[in-house]
Amino acid sequence: MTYWYTALRTFDKNRDTTGASWDSYITWSRLSHLTEVVSLDGMLNESLVHPDYDNADDWDFIGVDGIYQTGFFRTVEYVLEKKELTDKFNLLAVVIDPTQDCKDIELEGFEFVGYELLDRYYDISALTNCGGFDEAFLPNDLNTFGLIDDYEKAFDIQKRLHEKYPGVDHADTNVIAVWRHGMIGR
Repeated sequence: MTYWYTALRTFDKNRDTTGASWDSYITWSRLSHLTEVVSLDGMLNESLVHPDYDNADDWDFIGVDGIYQTGFFRTVEYVLEKKELTDKFNLLAVVIDPTQDCKDIELEGFEFVGYELLDRYYDISALTNCGGFDEAFLPNDLNTFGLIDDYEKAFDIQKRLHEKYPGVDHADTNVIAVWRHGMIGR
């Protein structure tokens, strides 16, 4: 498996990054059990990594899937070097479309927090930023971070999104395993 890294702004009751309040988000999303959104969604958890796209060397670190930039990077060192200064953030490690259950995989300093379903453009979370896809999953299918705990369930929901919502861009997703660093950024 290939591990990628990123640093994202936090979104919880103490940090409203969407321009709306946490309470408004919880009401709109119907995800009343969340304690924090640990999403790869660029609107909810803004990227803090700012590569120099004019520097050819930076492209050695930028994750690209086909024609889409993923927002992920090859090394933790690169992420920390290019990260905007902020006091609190989520340093994440991810695997795109993992081929095995990741909950027991240990990455030094990181804790597995769940599976994200990010649209094929690597922009929007089908889980936390689409207002709900009730024919594919319900709010109680998500953990307190807005992610899916179970590997098989993540791929089952991905399949149901595709079947129940054909032609809906944000329902055409990648399953992404997510680990959060326990010390850096916390």
